Amino acid sequence: MDARRKKLLYQSQHCGMKENDILLGRFAEQNVAAMSDDELSLFEAILNESDLDLYNWITGREALPERMQQSVMVAVIDFNGLKQ
Repeated sequence: MDARRKKLLYQSQHCGMKENDILLGRFAEQNVAAMSDDELSLFEAILNESDLDLYNWITGREALPERMQQSVMVAVIDFNGLKQ
């Protein structure tokens, strides 16, 4: 695995909120190795969002804002079996 993917995997498992570490970390373990460069960029953008916002969007507590309605975020939600 290249350095960028390793960094994203680490970041996704050490977000700050344990819940997000699980939600994003498990997704990353399964998917980061096969992601394209564009998908990696989208995942990086996800990881730059606030922990609370991410948790609320992934769990469906809050509607996903239009700017976050992108393929990787939808894949994270689907992976975790949680719908908006």
